[in-house]
Amino acid sequence: MVNSALQYPIYGPEIQCPHCRQTIPALTLTDTYLCTRHGAFEANPDSKELVHLQSGRHWRQWEGEWYRQHTHPDGIRFEIHEALDRLYTQGYRATRVIIAERYQELVNSYLERNNPWRGQVETSTAPKLYGLPVEFSPPADVDSRWAVINFSLEKEPGVPVRYPYFRLFE
Repeated sequence: MVNSALQYPIYGPEIQCPHCRQTIPALTLTDTYLCTRHGAFEANPDSKELVHLQSGRHWRQWEGEWYRQHTHPDGIRFEIHEALDRLYTQGYRATRVIIAERYQELVNSYLERNNPWRGQVETSTAPKLYGLPVEFSPPADVDSRWAVINFSLEKEPGVPVRYPYFRLFE
């Protein structure tokens, strides 16, 4: 008798599509999941990544949520911008963004830095993105979630000081 679990990819008989969140089935005896809207996703059992075959985008899962693994700074910046917009529509404003350490080199040149004029006192040395202070996460070997998730927003109730965060491509 064949173990039915061995007939499916690493995430089991079905998953949520990383793009549209609809439940999509696994193709038996393959490492593939098939979304009727977005096409095929191949699960790599070694890296635990899900790869969208049409676009080549990589996804990893943390606590049941899919997180896209970015290779270009505009991808992570766009994702942060979308999250800021969602916060605003929910009645919150972001106070700080914490970006996964693995993206530090990728986004560093896109961060705003305050360079005070001669004689002025510097009030904040933290780099900023969309006007928000940026910090980088601890290394993934210290906190394993940062090997998968991309960023975290600290928030508080209220309207952002500068909304919308128009400076997407500074």
